[in-house]
Amino acid sequence: MMRGKTVIVTGANSGTGRATAAGVVTLQGRVIMACRDMSRAEEAAQEIRQETGADSAQLVVKQLDLSSLTSVHTFCQDIIKEEPRLDVLINNAGIYQCPYTKTEDGFEMQFGVNHLGHFLLTHLLLDLLKRSAPSRIVVVSSKLYKNGHINFEDLNSEQSYDKASAYSRSKLANLLFTCELARRLEGSGVTVNALTPGIVRTNLGRHVHVPVLAKPLFNLLSWGLFKSPEEGAQTSVYLACSPDVDGVQGKCFADCQPQTLLDKATDQEVASKLWDISEVMVGITT
Repeated sequence: MMRGKTVIVTGANSGTGRATAAGVVTLQGRVIMACRDMSRAEEAAQEIRQETGADSAQLVVKQLDLSSLTSVHTFCQDIIKEEPRLDVLINNAGIYQCPYTKTEDGFEMQFGVNHLGHFLLTHLLLDLLKRSAPSRIVVVSSKLYKNGHINFEDLNSEQSYDKASAYSRSKLANLLFTCELARRLEGSGVTVNALTPGIVRTNLGRHVHVPVLAKPLFNLLSWGLFKSPEEGAQTSVYLACSPDVDGVQGKCFADCQPQTLLDKATDQEVASKLWDISEVMVGITT
């Protein structure tokens, strides 16, 4: 049970994020839904309260736009001021295969939201997580990391942009971030682990074009072959609360089981270099 524990879930208003929030609340945990669209978040929170019997104190909605470093700073300042403790941070929000756009700080959108926004968020909340130890960080990646490549000469995809490659790069960055953060957190009482949820029926694929004539077949196949959001969220909830992973550090899970990653996702030299460059990009001075 998660009674007395506070959990932040980014992107908690839909898909696996919403199912993760509901799963934690069901286990008596208190959830802060960190979402960009406040009206959709309030609507989702109301639905979860009706489903679970949670009250407004157990499920809190706060504004967080991961495509804005200013928004990340504001969110974290509020959390640090208002919250005496933070037991779990679940970096769940993501954008998938969008057309080429930039964040307000000038980063390619998928890299900016999926990696850099969460990188800064985690950095700013780390002291609170350490004070709340034993505490946990959960990073949602994707098996599509396998198609990713970290090109340090073009992290912003300004020389060339392929939306699928950019998504895979951001998900590979999530795993390299987990690898380096795990190394830095040794002995702190804070653990970080990643997961790949599999193919889940969510609105994440809204930028993927399916021909009109193929849509009925695609929808039928997705119901038969894709996971429900609840199934997709199982590993996130497991990593957030299971005693099985007490003290487990720097691993990646799928279906609640540890996975063996490709070498490029655990390359310590690349992970360390990506960390240093990410600090510069988001303006962290150490």
